Amino acid sequence: MTMTDVNDLVARAYGDPAVVGMVLTGSRARGLATRYSDIDLCVVVSERRESWWQGRRTAEVDAFVCTVDELADTSDIWQRYAFRGAQVLVDKLDGVIAQLVQRQAVPTQAEANTWAREGLDGYVNLLYRAAKSRRDGDLAAAALDIAESVSWLLTTIFALHGRLRPYNKYLRWELTTCPMGEPWSADTLPERLLHDPAGLFPDIERLARERGLADVLDAWGDDLHLLRQPRTA
Repeated sequence: MTMTDVNDLVARAYGDPAVVGMVLTGSRARGLATRYSDIDLCVVVSERRESWWQGRRTAEVDAFVCTVDELADTSDIWQRYAFRGAQVLVDKLDGVIAQLVQRQAVPTQAEANTWAREGLDGYVNLLYRAAKSRRDGDLAAAALDIAESVSWLLTTIFALHGRLRPYNKYLRWELTTCPMGEPWSADTLPERLLHDPAGLFPDIERLARERGLADVLDAWGDDLHLLRQPRTA
């Protein structure tokens, strides 16, 4: 399927009264398509019914159907990033579809603060577990906890900047498109996350305290000292 085919789908959407919106997501929306990229489409309907607009997934197109109310539902945090950088192709509701897409892509300050607190606590928890395992000589358990900490760390970094955590595939794109400054550089952060996520703790601690989350860290009391000790293995 080519973008010409997408234009045909757009034309068909305009001619179908059940369809009120169509949104291009994924790599093609972000300008990152390769020869292997499919076309990701969100088709917004007024109500669910049997029609050719049922969601489908092939090697060429990945289309899912949702109602306006479902598009307005922001409870699925992981799914929300799909709308970051999305392109609204059809909006029969005078801008409502575009507004809902924007709402999905941009968290409120309250949402970001909640995610930052949860992410920070989870990150510290796993670093603490890893430090104890390393101290006790269980290097495999320590390595597994460090690897698991990356997801929490990414959530924390982006939430502290008022943003959604990107899918790993789009991490460099996100950091390049909307830079957050050092040490969160597109040139270095992915490698640091891969090779030494625990080494980012001082940077996270500094940022979290600047952003008013000192209480989350201080709740760990003296256990934080274990995280600050040099790692020899």
